[in-house]
Amino acid sequence: MGDPGFPFEDRQDFADAERGLIATLDPGVVEDDHGTVVWDNDSYASFLRGDGADSVHRSLWRQSSLVTRQGLFEVVPGIYQVRGLDLSNVSFVEGDTGVVVIDPLLSVETARAAMKLYRSQRGGRPVTGVIYTHSHADHFGGVKGVVDEADVDAGRVPVIAPQGFLEHAISENVYAGTAMARRAGYMYGAALPRGPRGGVGAGLGQTTSTGTVSLIPPTVDITRTGQELTVDGVRMVFQLAPNSEAPAEMHFLLPARRALCIAENATHTLHNVLTLRGALVRDPRSWARYLTEAIEMFAGAADGASGVDVVFASHHWPTWGADNVVEFLRLQRDLYAYQHDQTVRLINKGWTGAEIAEMVELPPALRRAWHAHGFYGSVSHNVKAVYQRYMGWYDGNPARLWQHPPAEAARRYVEFMGGADAVVDKARRCADEGDLRWAAQVLDHVVFAEPDHKEGRALLADVLEQLGFGCENGTWRNCYLSGAQELRDGNFGTPTVTSAPDLLAQLPPEMFLDALSVQVNGPEAWHLDLAIRWVFPDDRPDGSSFRTTLTNGVLTAVRGGAGDVSLTITLPRAAMTAVAAGRLDAARGAGLSLDGDERTLQQLLGVLDPGDPGFNIVEP
Repeated sequence: MGDPGFPFEDRQDFADAERGLIATLDPGVVEDDHGTVVWDNDSYASFLRGDGADSVHRSLWRQSSLVTRQGLFEVVPGIYQVRGLDLSNVSFVEGDTGVVVIDPLLSVETARAAMKLYRSQRGGRPVTGVIYTHSHADHFGGVKGVVDEADVDAGRVPVIAPQGFLEHAISENVYAGTAMARRAGYMYGAALPRGPRGGVGAGLGQTTSTGTVSLIPPTVDITRTGQELTVDGVRMVFQLAPNSEAPAEMHFLLPARRALCIAENATHTLHNVLTLRGALVRDPRSWARYLTEAIEMFAGAADGASGVDVVFASHHWPTWGADNVVEFLRLQRDLYAYQHDQTVRLINKGWTGAEIAEMVELPPALRRAWHAHGFYGSVSHNVKAVYQRYMGWYDGNPARLWQHPPAEAARRYVEFMGGADAVVDKARRCADEGDLRWAAQVLDHVVFAEPDHKEGRALLADVLEQLGFGCENGTWRNCYLSGAQELRDGNFGTPTVTSAPDLLAQLPPEMFLDALSVQVNGPEAWHLDLAIRWVFPDDRPDGSSFRTTLTNGVLTAVRGGAGDVSLTITLPRAAMTAVAAGRLDAARGAGLSLDGDERTLQQLLGVLDPGDPGFNIVEP
C-alpha cells in the first residue's frame, strides 16, 4: 500500500541512517539481571526487508526499516549516537577526560548496553556529565545505566536539564500516569507480536523498552536562552523551548563541532501536538517559533552563512550539510505552524475539530518531504488537538452538550438500529464495501451495548485489523491492532510502567500530597474530617512541614499551616513510595515515624483508590 506519488525514489534517508556506522550490538537484544528480555531489535530487523507486505502501508514499512537500523554511529568526530536500542537515541560527546551523555534512553538496561557498546569502540571513558534535553521518560529513564548516583551526589558529574524538568517529568508519569501507561501500551503496540501482521514500529522508534525506569534529579538548571556551560572542556550554548514537544525542553549548540542538538522538536516524522497516550496539549505555535529562533540563533540563516554543519535529535538519524540543516529546520517549522494557523483559521469560520481534521491538507513541499509524513503524529489528530487547546471538548452544538456516556448511548443506538444482530449484518456489508471507518463506528456500539456478542466482537476485531494494515501512521496502526488483539484474546494490561519507584521517590512534598489527593475516593471520604501534619526532613536544607485536612472528600495541603492535628507524620524521602502504596511496615523500616493517633493515617489510606493499569479500552 502507499500513495504512488510519494517520493520512494529518494534514498537520502537510507544513506543518512547508515552513515557513520561503527559497530552493532550482536545480537540486538537486551536482558535485565534476571534474563528477561526488555528490548529486542532483532525481532523487527528479521522481517523488515525488501519492499514490504500488503498488511503494512508502504511508507510506514520504509520508515520502520530505517528506524530499526541499530548500532553505534559517528555523527562527527567527537559526537556519537547509539540508535536502535530503545524508542529513543542516546548521544555521547567526548570531552577532555571523559564523555558527556545526552538523553540516556528509557531503561537502565538499554542505557547500560548502549554505554557498553560505545566504550567497546571508544575506550573506557568516564561519564563527566549528563544532559536531559526534555522531560519525557525515554530521555532520562536509563540514567542509572550510565552514571552512579553517588558520583552525582558528590558533585563529580553534573546532571543538566531545562528549568521545570523535574516537576514535569514527575507529574506526567504520576498524576495520570496509570491511564497514560495503559494507553501507551496501545500506542506503541507493546503487546503485539512483531511481524507484517503485527507490530512494525511506532514511527518515532520501534517501541518502548520494558526495563527499569530510573531518575537522578538535575543538579544544573538551564534557565535562559543564550546560557552557556562548559563541562569537561565541552562548550554548550543553550536555547530554552518550553511548551513545545515537551513542557520542559531545550536545544543546544556545540560550537566546536558545529553541531546542533534539536532535542525532539525536529525529527524525521510529523510529531504529536497531543500524543495518543494522553498528555497536556502542546503549543504548535510556540514550537514553530522555537525552530525559527534556532535557525536564526544557531544556523546563521539571516546572513546565509550557516554556523551548523549537522543537526541531530533524540530520535532518528542526523541531517548533515549547512544548507540541508536550514532546509530541514524550516520545513519542520512550517509543518507545525501550518497545522496551527489553518486550524485556527477554520475554527473562526465555525468548523469543529472533527470537521477541520478532514479539511486540512499539507502544502506540496511538506508532502514531498519524508520527514513531514505522519508516521508518529498525524494531521488528523493534531488538528483536533489544536481545536482542543483553544476551544475545549465542547463544539458549541447544544445537542452535544450533555450526551449519554458510551455504554448508555450504545444500548440506545443498537436498539434504534434494530438490535445487535441486525447492526452486525449491516456492518459486515459496510466492511465488505470498504467503508471500514463506519463499520468500526457502529460495531463499537454493539460491543459497548453487548460486550459478549461474539459475532460483533469478532467482526470489529477484523475491521480494526484492516484499518491498522492501511495506516501510514505507526501509532494508529498499533492502536487498531492492539484493539483487535484485546477483542480476540482479552485485556493485556500495561506492559511498560513509567511511574517507577525512582520517580515516586523524587516527588517534592507538594507533588507527593497532590498524588495522594487525586487518589481520594470522594464519596467514601465524605464523612471524614481529618487533620495531619506532615514533616519532610529531606526537603530543603532544614526540611519542611505541611498541614493537610481531609473534608468533603478533598485533601488540602498548606505549607507550614497552623492548627491542631491528630497525627504528625515524619516522612523521609526513602519511605515515600511505601507510604503511597500503603505498606506501613516497609515505610517504618525506611524511617517513617508517627506521633499521635495512628488510626488517622489508616483512615486516610483506607479511602485512597489507586488507578487500575488494566482498565478496559475497547469494551465497557
